[in-house]
Amino acid sequence: MKPDDPKLTSENELLTNIDPAEFDQFRNLLETASGIHLPTSKQYLVATRLRRIMHDHSFGTLRQLIDNLKQSGPTGLKAQVVEAMTTNETFWFRDSYPFHYLSNELLPQWLSKPLNQRIRVWCAACSSGQEPYSLAMIAAEYARKHSLAAPPIEIMATDISEAMLTRCRSGIYDHLELTRGLSNTLLTRYFDDVGEGSWQVKDALRKQINFRRLNLVESFSSFGRFDIVFCRNVLIYFSADLKTDILARIHQQLQPEGVLFLGASEGLGNASSLFSMVQCNPGIAYRSVQK
Repeated sequence: MKPDDPKLTSENELLTNIDPAEFDQFRNLLETASGIHLPTSKQYLVATRLRRIMHDHSFGTLRQLIDNLKQSGPTGLKAQVVEAMTTNETFWFRDSYPFHYLSNELLPQWLSKPLNQRIRVWCAACSSGQEPYSLAMIAAEYARKHSLAAPPIEIMATDISEAMLTRCRSGIYDHLELTRGLSNTLLTRYFDDVGEGSWQVKDALRKQINFRRLNLVESFSSFGRFDIVFCRNVLIYFSADLKTDILARIHQQLQPEGVLFLGASEGLGNASSLFSMVQCNPGIAYRSVQK
């Protein structure tokens, strides 16, 4: 379907002139389903991202979409809408300092203790997988450097989007994605050329990561305890109360002295009493405070 298709254009016009009360209902439904808190100024964003769904389901108004969302289960229309409204933006070794701090400080410190043989890491909101695969490469490089039999990290990665998780598990990335933060050395060492400008993460690395679906508004207590949690660039989409709730529950999943990494523009807010700040020079991490 071409971008200037008249049917799609009319649908976009309908959405950009939606009733404020209907828009509030949509915002509430989205927040309940995913935790995403949309400001009232985001009508154009909604119009842009829902355009294809409106067309595919022959919805002429936002009211029709809302009525169907109320009847949709988590894997139906609701999942499509959450997928459309989720921002999936990431790249390899993003911000760099968490990976340097892990390799140069945390791994040597923790693995020097007799009982610490493996470190459990959770990547929340892993998007298309660059973050957990970056961690897996850090662990593999550490193992190479120190002549370890196996990488010393156990990684679990979660995301709300099944489509993103499918991409993660395939481990296939195109040329543009591979140029964003990945060195040629790591590309040739940990990827296989699968043709047409795409490369696939090697099987050995992919098998190190357990990809699972998780909506952060849901319970994750069954995941067990972690030494490190990456929850970066996702809390900015949630309300202050939900951020505090998620951070408090992450704190419960962290081992004593466990470390949390947030995005560069994110802070602890009302959960600051649960963590102490760690200077990574540059960057900041947060260490779990046990009460």
